[in-house]
Amino acid sequence: MKKGIDVSENNGRVNWNAVRAAGYEFAIVRSSYGRTGIDEEFQRNVEGAHAAGLICGAYHYGYGLNVTQAREEAEHCRRVIEGAGVLLELPVFYDMEDADGYKARRGFAFDPQEMTEMCRVFRETIGLDCGIYASYSWLCDYIDWQSLGCAVWNAQWGSEDDIKGFMWQYTDCAQIGGKSFDANILYA
Repeated sequence: MKKGIDVSENNGRVNWNAVRAAGYEFAIVRSSYGRTGIDEEFQRNVEGAHAAGLICGAYHYGYGLNVTQAREEAEHCRRVIEGAGVLLELPVFYDMEDADGYKARRGFAFDPQEMTEMCRVFRETIGLDCGIYASYSWLCDYIDWQSLGCAVWNAQWGSEDDIKGFMWQYTDCAQIGGKSFDANILYA
């Protein structure tokens, strides 16, 4: 098991040496979101994490409302990662949550069959090692993760009882160098 954090531009500048000194060994860095969004700190975060001795993966926050948009998001994500020219030792994860209510406000049906197919299409289209990120409830109620045959990054704060997956996001308040981060356990 390894400890790690996930970050985006929303975390501001990260002191990667402090992250390493706190015992963290990996980072999952947001590369992109939607069909056109680019995390402005992606390349800097991956390079900083590598310089401090951490291994890295990436994630794409999905705003897609259908299979076609999921395909377009995968193509965009791949272009962003390739354009940054960074090495990723861990998978790219497709984040299928609706934390900001975007999907709900646009009448997204939250149909498990369609959501699973969106994940499948994203994975097949990106052409990189790819897994799925979602909360435990989404993995139980909306995404047939077992049929996808990929790495699963499960967000379930506070309890490890029902964890099944490649990685577990166990908190959103790990304190490192005076800043708060999401923290994860990598089981692989």
